[in-house]
Amino acid sequence: MLNQAVAPAQPKREFSVADEYEYNRSGPLRWILSHLLRYPHLMISFSLAAMLTNVLFSAVPRLTGLAFDEVLRPEPSVQRVLTIGLSILGIAIVRGFIDITNSWSVETLGQRLERDAREELYISLLGKSQTFHNRQRVGDIMARATNDVRQLNPMMNPGVALTIESIMAIVAPLTFIALIRVELLLAPVIWVVAYIFALRAYVRQLNPVAGAQRWRFGEMNAGLTETITGIEVVKSAAQEAQERRKFMDNARQVRDLFVRQGEIEARYLPLLLLGFALTGAFVHGLWLVSRGLLSIGDLVAYMGLMGVLRFPAFISIFTFSLMQMGIAGARRILDMMQEETELDENKAGYSAAIRGEIVFDHVTFRLDNDPDGLPVLRDISFRAAPGETVAIVGQTGSGKTTLTRLVNRTYDVDEGRILIDGVDVRDWNLDSLRSQISTIEQDIFLFSRPIDENIAFGLGNQADTEAIESAARAAQAHDFITGFADGYKTVVGERGVTLSGGQRQRTAIARALLTDPRILMIDDSTSAIDSATEDKIQRAIDRVLQGRTTLLITHRLSQIRRADKIIVLHRSEIVDQGTHDELMQRCDLYRRIFASTYEES
Repeated sequence: MLNQAVAPAQPKREFSVADEYEYNRSGPLRWILSHLLRYPHLMISFSLAAMLTNVLFSAVPRLTGLAFDEVLRPEPSVQRVLTIGLSILGIAIVRGFIDITNSWSVETLGQRLERDAREELYISLLGKSQTFHNRQRVGDIMARATNDVRQLNPMMNPGVALTIESIMAIVAPLTFIALIRVELLLAPVIWVVAYIFALRAYVRQLNPVAGAQRWRFGEMNAGLTETITGIEVVKSAAQEAQERRKFMDNARQVRDLFVRQGEIEARYLPLLLLGFALTGAFVHGLWLVSRGLLSIGDLVAYMGLMGVLRFPAFISIFTFSLMQMGIAGARRILDMMQEETELDENKAGYSAAIRGEIVFDHVTFRLDNDPDGLPVLRDISFRAAPGETVAIVGQTGSGKTTLTRLVNRTYDVDEGRILIDGVDVRDWNLDSLRSQISTIEQDIFLFSRPIDENIAFGLGNQADTEAIESAARAAQAHDFITGFADGYKTVVGERGVTLSGGQRQRTAIARALLTDPRILMIDDSTSAIDSATEDKIQRAIDRVLQGRTTLLITHRLSQIRRADKIIVLHRSEIVDQGTHDELMQRCDLYRRIFASTYEES
């Protein structure tokens, strides 16, 4: 059964987890509160501890005033003075234990808030569609997932913790002052009203600056990530100075926003207002003493309680800054989680073992679902029987790669439909569909992990060593892997940069073969492999793909000729389809493509 804080309509997403806790995402404050309400026992213990701490702290000035009155008596009672002294000592000891409870509760709340928010954001990012990720800058995502999430912890502790204590540090002294004499509330109440208005103006000035800081930091981080990711291009074009200027400009803008924050904090008024309040309170207290309406001890207690107000007046400049930074970070996190995604995992959808029949039925697709944009694919119709190999040929930009990405619902069609075994792919359970389809991209991505983990990635790293080695042998990768000092435990660099192009592709082929896919899509996967190795790989793939449907994008003549069917794309449309011999006889475009491919080969 699903845990719930709130039960809004579920947004579309491609991935979710069982028993996922649902948070209120209607606004940053409600979102943060829904996280905290997940741990009510910690909130209760923290609130009670904060209240008791301030009540006991405010009791000390009152006891001190009683001690003064006792000492100023003509015949002071030593026992009474000793009792008051021991009471103050007892309060200090009890406060120590309460402070431990207070600190533990709020620190645990802060850590859990950060942990849960990071988990929620990560699950949300995993559930976003490829179209969503195509729109994002990786550096900005990383800034939100790391720095913005990290801001939630100090926002809670010490930010929220000290703010709540500040509220208690106003209520408790005012209560004790009222118990001494109601008239004494004049100065502190006037200060509290002025404090609220000053604080409101302070927060209004600080809020946009905090938001701009978080946004500008994301921009700076995104630019840095792009530069480091594309460092090879930067160096080859000798543009280090230009990239440095861009980074310094972003860093300068971040610095300026922090300076702006400092200027706002420098105009913080509550401390100045408290100085006036203390002066007025002292004058008022002396006047009451002169009239015989207040004892010296009561005046001492009164001024001691007024001194307690220094804590909320001083700490607000610090705590509200932390809170605004945390709320700004929460808003950026929410903005990303609430961005629309196009696909849904369809948990209740159709699940079955795929036989491999693929039917494109008048399929039209536009990027970003732009109704006014030119279609990337227009009115595409063809059928691939189970076990068939279908080669897709066409000039650059004709839509070959996009066509294959529609099969596993990386994107969804705008018009028409795609059927797998007679069932619309949109009606399939997304996990069931994708788990039986493997793709070998032209641009191979390998994780910075051992080679065996990269090969076993499609099975959740659950494959045994024998199966991994068998797949590597079939992909002609075993020999070069065992040539490394650590063999299959060799850690490849990020994106596999420590491997050659051919080694990366063979590793990717092994990864695809290990999943035993019913449908395999290959996007020019042997482009970086020499002819001798390609022949070995092709023979291995031919054996492994018995009974599997393959969509093959390639410029290799040998692979095109072996295909059961060839689809010829031109300007987003199918101009012809058939076998190699049929197309050579009737399709001028195919003959031109074939001739240019032959010359390149």
